[in-house]
Formats: sequence, C-alpha cells, structure tokens
Amino acid sequence: MPKTLICKRSDVPDNGLKECDMQGGLKVLVANSGGDYFAYQAMCPHQDVPLCEGLYDGAVLTCHQHLWQWDIRTGSAIGLAEAPLECFKVEIDDDSIYITAGGDALDVGELFSGIADSTLGSIKALAQRQEMQAGGTLYGIGDPADDFFILESGRIEFVIGRDDRTSPAGFMLRKGEVFGWAALLDSQPLRIAKAKCIEPSILLRINGKAVLKVLESDPAAGYAVMRRLSSLIARYLAPSGAK
Repeated sequence: MPKTLICKRSDVPDNGLKECDMQGGLKVLVANSGGDYFAYQAMCPHQDVPLCEGLYDGAVLTCHQHLWQWDIRTGSAIGLAEAPLECFKVEIDDDSIYITAGGDALDVGELFSGIADSTLGSIKALAQRQEMQAGGTLYGIGDPADDFFILESGRIEFVIGRDDRTSPAGFMLRKGEVFGWAALLDSQPLRIAKAKCIEPSILLRINGKAVLKVLESDPAAGYAVMRRLSSLIARYLAPSGAK
C-alpha cells in the first residue's frame, strides 16, 4: 500500500477513536493516545465486531463483545485476547494523518515470524498470489489438502465437520493468518472443512510439501513453525477438529 491520506488529526478526538473507510473497502481504526496517533485493523480479529464501538481509555482498547483487549501503542494482545491487531505505519504532516501497510502477509503473520531471512525468502518464493471474488470457494470438505493459504486481505468463512455434521467455525481471520493447515500435516491428506470467501479476498497459496522441504533444511525454523502450528490448531479448532 502506498502512503495514503486517511484523515485529519482534528477528526480524531483526544484519547479517542475514529473508523476510516479506505479505497477498496478497507476499514482502518485511528486512535489518539495523548496526542500520538496509531492505526489498526478496524474489526476485531476474534469475530466481526467494529472496534470503534469498544471501550477505550487512551491506552487500552477493549472489544465490547467478548472483552478482548490490546495495548493501543503496540497492538499487542493483553488480557483475554489471543491475537494482536494488524498495524499500519502512521506518518503525520501538519494536520494530516497518512498510513502505509506494515508488510506483506508473510511478514506480519505469526506462523513464520522470527525465522531466518533466507528460510523465509525460500518460502516467499513458493507463494502464488490468488484473488477471489465474494462467494468463491477455495476448497471443500473431502478435497485433497495440498496447499495452505495466508490471508492478505478480505474475509473467509469456514464450515467444519464430517459427513452431514457441519457447522460454521465461528471465528474470523486477520492479515497474515494461515488456514488450510492440513497441507502441513502428514496425517491429514483430505480437508475436513470448507473455506469460502465472503467478500473479495487476496491470498497467498503455498504448497505444503514444498514448505516442509524448506523447513527440513533449517531445523530450528522447522521446530519453531511446527510449535506455532500446533498452538494455532489448538487455539482455533479444538475441539472441532483440524482444518
């Protein structure tokens, strides 16, 4: 994203919030904290709840729906929250507030954070950018689990289950989050979930076996990624089953 004018400083109340609509349908939350300005995703990463409707004291933002909280200066999760907020870089020019994106989906995501640059570069080289229209299905229950996906923008709905016993997964993804994890698991060759785009979405599609080969050449990175993967599966899918 290039440098983009988002609003005026005078539009954001002292120690207050303002939700801004960007070109392409992106919504960004701007927060004033003692005269310093920060910009984050406008929707709660847990469920589709506008964060501008939450509680904010100038330091901590609390989603009113399930009481997830974040440090407004860093976007870090605190309290009950299980995921940080996606951050945008802020630049001030007189009364104008500009933002730029903080990096591509692989850079901001949790799964591959902190691994060696060379290993991350090899994984980036495997990624294929894919654009999907609203209503498009990425995979269905019973499909081969060859590739996993990283969300760049948009929203994905999941239906999880086996046979006729299916139900919505009940959570939303944020930029950088991985889904289609079965492609990284030897024991799960077929999908047991359906992934459908509920608005225009941009994703990175990566072959799971190819990534596992890259990680085999860097055992430290492989260990870190697999630990995070197991944590993500437990966080989102237990006891519903693997995605």
